[in-house]
Amino acid sequence: MAVATLETDLGPILLEATARGLARVTLSAGREPAAPLAPDDDGARAHAHLERAVAAIRRHLARGRERFDDLPLDLDRGLSPFTRAVLRCMRAIGPGAVRTYGQLAADVGRPGAARAVGRACGANPIPIVIPCHRVVASGGLGGFGCGLEWKKWLLRLEGRRIP
Repeated sequence: MAVATLETDLGPILLEATARGLARVTLSAGREPAAPLAPDDDGARAHAHLERAVAAIRRHLARGRERFDDLPLDLDRGLSPFTRAVLRCMRAIGPGAVRTYGQLAADVGRPGAARAVGRACGANPIPIVIPCHRVVASGGLGGFGCGLEWKKWLLRLEGRRIP
């Protein structure tokens, strides 16, 4: 496992990568850090994945337009098939775009499961890269496990007008 921290105006971003890819991004504005991931046996690959992720997130924080489509991810840590499907659909939402929880539920073939989509968004281990901040309620921003200030900041960074 490899770990890096990026400083932002809202607080640090902690990135963790394994030999399979980026495994966790923690946006920590006064939040308790998550327990560290277990080390893996290929530190060189983990560091290479981490360096790519750090560079991509830095570019995104500078311009707000980065796509993370080719960034290897390690999502093998206890996610349900439904959550994995939601994360795949979320990953396709481009910078500056938004989808509602209901639209995302329909996208994964579960219309009417907007609340379940919200729970899946909350279980997202890799915010920013898997852009759960781009999923909003039909009548407003909705929630964000990392805090609404992060959601607003990220959406504004991508050019969205937020009241």
